[in-house]
Amino acid sequence: MEVQGRIKMVGETQTFGSNGFRKREIVVTTEEQYPQHIMVEFVQDKTDLLNSYQVGQQVKISINLRGREWVNPQGETKYFNSIQGWRIEALQAEASGENLPPVPPADAFEPAGDLKEDDHDDLPF
Repeated sequence: MEVQGRIKMVGETQTFGSNGFRKREIVVTTEEQYPQHIMVEFVQDKTDLLNSYQVGQQVKISINLRGREWVNPQGETKYFNSIQGWRIEALQAEASGENLPPVPPADAFEPAGDLKEDDHDDLPF
C-alpha cells in the first residue's frame, strides 16, 4: 500500500530499551478533497531513509499496516494499529514533468500529402 502527499513534519530518531530499538516518525498531508495528516513510522535501519527529506516535499511512501494486542494491568485487552513505512521516494520530478520527453514544435511535422479525396470520410458513423 502507499501514502502520497506533502511532508508536514519529520521527527528525530528515537531509541528505546536496552536492545536499542529505533523509531522515526514522519507526517504526510494528503492532497485530496479532505486532506488527511497521516503519521508513518520508520523503524530500525529504515529510520535513515528519512535523512534526505524535508518539510514541504511531495513524497510517496510504501507502507504496511501493523496491529497488536496488549493486556493492561487491570486485565483489559486493548488493540493498537500503526502505519509502518519501508520505502519513500520524492515526487517533484514527476510533478514538474521533467521525466516527459520534449514535444517537438508543430511545424516540425510535414503535412500528409498522399490523401485521396475518396478516403476523406470513411468512418462508419
